[in-house]
Amino acid sequence: QVQLVESGGGLVQPGGSLRLSCAVSRSLFSTYAMGWYRQAPGKQRELVATITSGGNTNYTDSVKGRFTISRDNAKNTVYLQMNSLKPGDTAVYYCNVGRSRPLVNWGQGTQVTVSS
Repeated sequence: QVQLVESGGGLVQPGGSLRLSCAVSRSLFSTYAMGWYRQAPGKQRELVATITSGGNTNYTDSVKGRFTISRDNAKNTVYLQMNSLKPGDTAVYYCNVGRSRPLVNWGQGTQVTVSS
């Protein structure tokens, strides 16, 4: 059973930064693509960023140039560095295994609130 533990969320002012972490309890972590998703109140969960096992990244248009996904295979952890945050980035953020769709059960997520 794969476990995903997200952390690093919080309250930040517009223009601020946060770094999210996702610890993955899975062997062979380095062989899997990973993705960050978010779900804002009243909206569907959306895929925000992905990273392949080889380190190739992809982002949804609304976060390009502001967010950076990375991974540390030695720590079985994937990160999401979020800069220039906007109120529209407010959501619960989740990670999951896979490049285009979630492949395992969701973790608890981490709340990001961007507000002055």
